[in-house]
Amino acid sequence: MYMKIVASCLCGSVRISCGTPAGPAAYCHCEDCRRCTGSAFTVSLPFRADGFRVISGETDSFTKVADSGHELTRHFCPNCGSPLYTSSPKHPDLVYVKAGTLDNSALVQPAYQSWCQSKVAWSTIGIGLPSYSKGRT
Repeated sequence: MYMKIVASCLCGSVRISCGTPAGPAAYCHCEDCRRCTGSAFTVSLPFRADGFRVISGETDSFTKVADSGHELTRHFCPNCGSPLYTSSPKHPDLVYVKAGTLDNSALVQPAYQSWCQSKVAWSTIGIGLPSYSKGRT
């Protein structure tokens, strides 16, 4: 059974129809992913490019050669800056959608992590760290 998978940016101006998943979600700890998310890593899901489309809004992009030696284009919302997806000429048949943009977060079950040599020491959340169901107020 086909499930419609949709993603969007923070401000809601960009909506994406993701199409068919092409594999499991994964963590990436590379420096570029850390910098583009402003966090310790990114989590992305691969989708087939032939079923992927931006259904509303416009995206902007930034292209850079990654540490892997491959060119990556990172697509984002020009209004709110949300990172949305990554594409590459190395894998023209795939689009890697940022997991945090998916309307249905239950689809995200990372199966592996890559670029662990770049992993920051503080990316593991300690079990004993105080935790709050909402904000800390």
